[in-house]
Amino acid sequence: MQLEELMELDKKYILPTYNRGLVDFSYGKGARLFSACGKDYIDFGSGIGVCSVGHSNEKLNNAIKDQVDKLIHVSNLYLNVLQAKLAEKIVQLSGLDARVFFGNSGAEANECAIKIARKFGEKDGKMDRYKIITLESSFHGRTLATLRATGQEKFHKHFAPFPEGFEVAKDLYDVYSLIDDKTCAVMLELIQGEGGVYAFDKKQVQELAKYLKENHILLIVDEVQTGIFRMGEMLASQVYEIEPEIITLAKGLAGGIPIGAVLTTLKDVFEVGDHGSTFGGNLLSCRAGLEVLEILESYKNHQFLEKNIQQLDSYLFTMLEDYADLFNEVTGLGMMRGLRAKSIEIQTDILQNAFLEGVIVLRSGRNVVRFLPPLTITKEEMQLGFERLKKACQKVREKYKNIK
Repeated sequence: MQLEELMELDKKYILPTYNRGLVDFSYGKGARLFSACGKDYIDFGSGIGVCSVGHSNEKLNNAIKDQVDKLIHVSNLYLNVLQAKLAEKIVQLSGLDARVFFGNSGAEANECAIKIARKFGEKDGKMDRYKIITLESSFHGRTLATLRATGQEKFHKHFAPFPEGFEVAKDLYDVYSLIDDKTCAVMLELIQGEGGVYAFDKKQVQELAKYLKENHILLIVDEVQTGIFRMGEMLASQVYEIEPEIITLAKGLAGGIPIGAVLTTLKDVFEVGDHGSTFGGNLLSCRAGLEVLEILESYKNHQFLEKNIQQLDSYLFTMLEDYADLFNEVTGLGMMRGLRAKSIEIQTDILQNAFLEGVIVLRSGRNVVRFLPPLTITKEEMQLGFERLKKACQKVREKYKNIK
């Protein structure tokens, strides 16, 4: 199908909720994507952090094919060996004494986390504590509850009234002032993905976590984007050396197969019927999750992941030095990084020119150009990606030089 025909078909039948890039990707391999017309792109976005082991990973593909030939889905009313094994693996890698609930996305995982917190706050059958504090510039999903938890007003337009019981703190210090006798939990991202790839200070996070434990208030850490080895460890919580009562996961867990997971130390908080999911934790998604974790655990143990983190770090700081007229700082941690542009106009121009040069980078808040490459990206792929990005930045530099 020609690109023009596809655009018309999309326009006719798909609700216009996305600002589509004008390309039709037909296949991928590793950190490369190929359009229907044969042009290749280095993918520094990995499906917004989803394709953690790259495109068409042979081990993951073979596992998925094998499972498809056996069984894809059975009801959660029956035992599921792959679901149990994936939950066991997640708990083991987390180092926590916990249990897992499986859904289909990060938003679903965060909805479940909210329900756990509300159930925890119940006393004698009544909602004694129900308030959940979140942070400005946070993003937790697009369902009504997770949208309300999201600390960005631009996402709230059109969809009120929202569920009650949420308050947004300006920063970590402001959280303390909002806590009262109705507070059951604080929910945060350790590195805000949509909020500029902003990493909170480790010591401040540890102090808050300690205070919450002392006051019997839950800490929910949204690791939908930071989890599954993107920080170099299984969880960003491990990098920050904290033990939240609830952690949410999704994106990179199954390498592209839809999945979400909630990890909680409140092992007996739910009873039969308190929560559920028709598709959550089905055999196909759990088989994919098991394979992804095996691949990435091996990648970490052989220090390939650490080398990739170091290499990405080196490239980003070189970009900051070479293009100091375009960028202010490097943001984020691990393989979740950003270059903060000096203006939203420069950010937009870099994104557009990078795409034309054959490298995919993402937009984030605070004028940040976001990098979420596959964790298994090769040295050659990363080098080529930054060579193309430099060409894009050079074009942007020339544009603004001419304007001046």
